[in-house]
Parts: sequence; C-alpha cells; structure tokens
Amino acid sequence: MTETSTSTITDGKYVELTYLVRDSKTGDVLTEISRPLNYVHGVNEILTPTITCELEGKTQGARVDLLVDCNELYGPRDESLVITEKVAVVPREYRQVGTRILMENTLGQMKSFLVTKIEGDKITFDGNNPLCGREVIYQVKILLVRDATAEEMEVGRNVEADPGA
Repeated sequence: MTETSTSTITDGKYVELTYLVRDSKTGDVLTEISRPLNYVHGVNEILTPTITCELEGKTQGARVDLLVDCNELYGPRDESLVITEKVAVVPREYRQVGTRILMENTLGQMKSFLVTKIEGDKITFDGNNPLCGREVIYQVKILLVRDATAEEMEVGRNVEADPGA
C-alpha cells in the first residue's frame, strides 16, 4: 500500500478536519471551526451528507471548497417563525440582538429563536436557521487521514477525545 492510499479518504478512514463557512455573495466568514472535528468515513457523516460525499477520495492536507445551498439543508425561510413583540413583555436578559432563547409552542415543542432586531418598543425573534436562504461556501481543511481503529469504527469517531474539554 502506498502512502497516498493510506492518507486518502475512503470508507473506514478516521478523518480530522476544520472548516469555515463563507457567504458566497459577500465573502464574509459566517462560522469558523478551528478545533478539529473527527469522524469515521462510511460509518457516520460530518456536517452534511453532501460534504461527506465530496470528501471521498480527497487526501490529507487538502482544502476542499464546496458551494452549498442552505435551502437544501434547512428548507426555505418560514416567515411564520419571525415573531415581533413589545420589548416590555420580554424578560430583560433577552433584550439584546444576538441572544438565543428557547420558546415552547402550544404542543409543548421547544424551538430556538434568535433576537434579530430591536427597534423602538419592538423586539424581533427569528426561529429560522441563520443560514436559511443563503448560498455558502464550506472551506474544509483535511488535517489527518488514517485507518480507523476497531473501536472508532464502532462509534464513528475518536473514542479518546473528550467532547467536553
């Protein structure tokens, strides 16, 4: 087996990567993950099925840029998830743009909303994913590719990594 084949992403390979997400229109960085994520290719997926599929055959050290239509991931924007209230009825700790709040509907289901705007005596919450309606570019950097251990194959990721660390 050559060195190239051992560092190529195929089923059963343990993969570590970092990524950032850019808005395809503005080029603005929307998210950047610099702490490596890991998975076992063919056992589980990372990020999205499309990205996992595109990583197949790529090698350690490569950067892969992928254009992703977030409507395919999160569905189209749903304007019924945009709620405007009077600021006075909202607890003070939620009165800041960028704050996340969990709300419960009449069926007892929880949904995360983001405070997106405060104007005058009105505050707006949006339950849509912030990437909804956007085309983004995932820039994935493949840091490590190696054969997965039997234990990693079973759980689909590094078993020694402490997710809370």
